[in-house]
Amino acid sequence: MFSLNVPLPPAIDRITTDLQSKLSGFDRVRERHTLVCKRFGVDDVPDRVANADASTAASADPTSRNPSPPRPDALDALRADLAPLLAGTDPFPVAVTGIGVFDAPASGSGPVIYLAVESDALVRIHRRLCAAYGAVDGIEGDDFDPHVTVARGGNPHSGVVADLVAAEFEPIRWRVHALDLYDPEFREVAATIDL
Repeated sequence: MFSLNVPLPPAIDRITTDLQSKLSGFDRVRERHTLVCKRFGVDDVPDRVANADASTAASADPTSRNPSPPRPDALDALRADLAPLLAGTDPFPVAVTGIGVFDAPASGSGPVIYLAVESDALVRIHRRLCAAYGAVDGIEGDDFDPHVTVARGGNPHSGVVADLVAAEFEPIRWRVHALDLYDPEFREVAATIDL
């Protein structure tokens, strides 16, 4: 699954590094941090690519009724399809304003400690992309809650979670001038779309 991510400023790494010593009891503490705008599966690519590659994919797997295009073609199609969808989008403000918790996340293990993100413009872009590609149930569309995951899972003491959520810091504010199309298979940015 690809994702369209908001590039993060260095201040995010500084705050997550400061939190490291306070994350005892969590199964996983993230070393890489992301702010996801929208997720895309290979099947979310435009029909024109799926149709163009259907004969090739069908010959490779004749039992497939709705073949997905090969991954590189899907990535190229997303890159080409996103540019006009995001055309005319101005750079927009984003702020990390505090720490929150998902006690029972829609997927994966909980609790999830995250940096809370505020950005009306990011939510509008997310909704525009969901209208074009559909929403991932439970985490997108009306359930979209912009955040940066810091740690998840395990059995941290309730006091640890409460102390993290109560922690105060100066909001981190920045303007987003581009969005990154991330390929998790290679763990890298596959394309950058300037705003």
